[in-house]
Amino acid sequence: MTLKTTLIDVKELAALAPDDVLIVDCRFDLMAPGTGARDVGKGQRDYREGHIPGAVYASLDTDLSDLSRKAEGLGRHPLPLEAAFSEVLSRWGWRDGAQIVCYDASSGSLAAARLWWLLRLAGIRDVAVLDGGIQAWLDAGLPMEAGEVTRTPRPVSLYFDANRYIIDHASLRENAQRLLIDARATPRYRGEVEPIDPVGGHVPGARSRPFSDNLRDDGRFKPADVLRREFEALLGSRQPEDVVHMCGSGVTACHNLLAMEHAGLNGSRLYAPSWSGWVSDAGRPVAKGAEPG
Repeated sequence: MTLKTTLIDVKELAALAPDDVLIVDCRFDLMAPGTGARDVGKGQRDYREGHIPGAVYASLDTDLSDLSRKAEGLGRHPLPLEAAFSEVLSRWGWRDGAQIVCYDASSGSLAAARLWWLLRLAGIRDVAVLDGGIQAWLDAGLPMEAGEVTRTPRPVSLYFDANRYIIDHASLRENAQRLLIDARATPRYRGEVEPIDPVGGHVPGARSRPFSDNLRDDGRFKPADVLRREFEALLGSRQPEDVVHMCGSGVTACHNLLAMEHAGLNGSRLYAPSWSGWVSDAGRPVAKGAEPG
C-alpha cells in the first residue's frame, strides 16, 4: 500500500483494509461547539448519527486545541501540549506506520486540515485529508455507521518539531523576508467586518489568500498543478520556506498549508496564534483595506 501524505479520494479510502487505517471524523461547528460532556457540539452529534465505518471522533476544541491557554495570548485555538496530543492518539489506538485519514464536512475540511498539520508537527507524515469530506463519501453511495467507535489504546509519546513548523509572535515581527498569507475571507482581512475578534483588519504586509480559493465548486481541492500556479503567482520570487500562514485562530491557515504541500510547494510554516493572537496585544500594529500592491 502506498501511503498518502496530503489528500486521498473516497475510492482509495474505501479500498483500504480496516486494520491498515485510522479514520478520524473532525466535523465541528464553530457556531455550535457544545459546552462539555453533557452538551456535545453539533459536529459530534452529527458523528454519532452517522460516520464513515470505523472512524473515531476528534473535537477541534478539546482534542486539537487547548482552550485553557487562550489567556497566554495564543489565540482562540491554542495548540495542544505534546503530552495531551499524545494521549489523544493513544486513545485512538494509533500505531506507527498506519495510514491516517481525517475528514470533515464538505465545506472546506477545516478541522481535518488542522489535524493533518498537527500530525506533521509531531513527525507523522502518513496522514491524508479525505478530498471532498464526508459529502464525497455519501455521494459515492458508500456505507455509514452510527454510534461511537472506541479502539484499544496504545502507548504514544510524541514531540513537536516547533522550530520547523511554527512561527511565534517575536519571530513574525523580526523576519522581514517572510511572506505572510492570510486565509480568512477577504472582508475580514480588509477589516470591513469582524464577527469574532475584537479588532478587524490584518497584520501589516500580509497577503490575502482565502482558503476557499483552494476548492472547486464541488468542495474538492483544485488539481495540484492549478494550485501550484496560483501559489507561485502569490509567492513571486520567494521560496515556499519563506511563507508563513495565518488566519483567525490557526485553523483555516492549515488549509492553505495543505494546498501548498499538495501542490509540491513544501516547507511553509504556521503562525499558530494568528489574528486572534496578534490582536491580544493592543500595541501590535493593524492594517485595514486592500493588500499591499
